[in-house]
Amino acid sequence: MTRTPDTPPEPDIGSAYDPPIEPLVVIHEDHEVLIVDKPAGLLSVPGKGEHLADCLLARVQEAYPMALLVHRLDRDTSGVMVFALTPHAQRHLGLQFEKRQAKKTYVARVRGRLEPTTGTVDLPLIVDWPNRPRQMVDHENGRQAVTDWRVLRADASESRVRLMPKTGRSHQLRVHMQALGHPILGDPFYAEGEARDHPRLMLHSETLQFRHPDGGKGVRYSAKAPF
Repeated sequence: MTRTPDTPPEPDIGSAYDPPIEPLVVIHEDHEVLIVDKPAGLLSVPGKGEHLADCLLARVQEAYPMALLVHRLDRDTSGVMVFALTPHAQRHLGLQFEKRQAKKTYVARVRGRLEPTTGTVDLPLIVDWPNRPRQMVDHENGRQAVTDWRVLRADASESRVRLMPKTGRSHQLRVHMQALGHPILGDPFYAEGEARDHPRLMLHSETLQFRHPDGGKGVRYSAKAPF
């Protein structure tokens, strides 16, 4: 996998890891790429310790031993992920992610009515070291992080939004929504009170667009949000 500062190692989440037992959902496969729908609550890659060995990469490689990691989603986020099935595809896709040529959109449910209905968050982020893996806004030392949003529907209690990150910082969408005063529902790190009291993080990777490693044609894959 092409490593960038935007793909930090999975955090040590202790002994509370209880991954969901669900069949592998394949959205698309061909001779170069495999697209799957990751369930919430499952690590993308193994964590530290045998109790954190179960992850999407391991499950994918049980069925596709040649599969190679390209990018990650947070444990609590569900949705579209791409795996490479050849070293060539891994290099090709890895460069697209590194150069921010791959485009992702997310769906989230956030607390309160988000206004206006469209906008951009441009707030630099850095790891909150005493409380890692939490991230925080830091205007002096943080790295640029930009997110566009569009409200799909809303009422007084919550809004359903589409989030379009322009950068790929760790926890970017979660911190940006909190900074707006509208944390993502069910977020164990950034939501409080009733906003935190949900069965899962209400964040889903809905679409992924990239150039196919074989020929460079633009392709787009989607997975419907389960909430």
